[in-house]
Amino acid sequence: MMSRPLPISLVQRLRVFRDTAMPAMLLRTRVAALFFLALLPAAAQAPIPAPDLASGRLLVASRGLGDPNFAETVVLLVQYNNFGAMGLVLNRRTDVPISRVFAELPEAKGRPDPVFEGGPVERGGLRALYWSKTKIKGLVPVVRDVYLLSDMKLLRQILSKERGEQSLRVFAGYAGWGPKQLEREVEMGAWHIFRGDAATVFDSDPASLWNRMIERTGVRIARTPAVREDPR
Repeated sequence: MMSRPLPISLVQRLRVFRDTAMPAMLLRTRVAALFFLALLPAAAQAPIPAPDLASGRLLVASRGLGDPNFAETVVLLVQYNNFGAMGLVLNRRTDVPISRVFAELPEAKGRPDPVFEGGPVERGGLRALYWSKTKIKGLVPVVRDVYLLSDMKLLRQILSKERGEQSLRVFAGYAGWGPKQLEREVEMGAWHIFRGDAATVFDSDPASLWNRMIERTGVRIARTPAVREDPR
């Protein structure tokens, strides 16, 4: 059964990630629990209707979404079914390197690429996304060429041959919604929905990703023909 988001304030969340010692200690204790997910397998031009919610969709927070856990975020849905939805926030990069959270893995030694804040649920647990044009057994597809990593042995293999955050991204925590919760939020206008693609998931400038995505929603509205008033 899917976990619900924890009632954690923005200040509390940032304190966890900005401390120089605690992030590594908290995350290392949960490394063994990183790869336990059994998620459903599932480019981005314009927002699509709420009935098209599915694994691989991108959720772009509306300008009016005030929840500090999700304000100005872009979320990739990695699971969507009758029990709810699970996603990873793509545009909140931390200053914690993966070499610190995987300190016990020699393959991660010296790796400066950062951990991302995946969401407010289970912030001590880790998930990873991998960009590969080659299909690898044991990886769960999310969108074309993007896979959810769910095996520690595969993670070590990938760490040993791939360098940099442009092919592998590690997330602490995740975003979770209960049954019909996300649908209600979409109906209320909290989220814009886009089709996901690898280039957006692994965007080279995640800090500006929300601004660029939200501008596209404005362009779509501007291109919608105006309704002419009846002169009578």
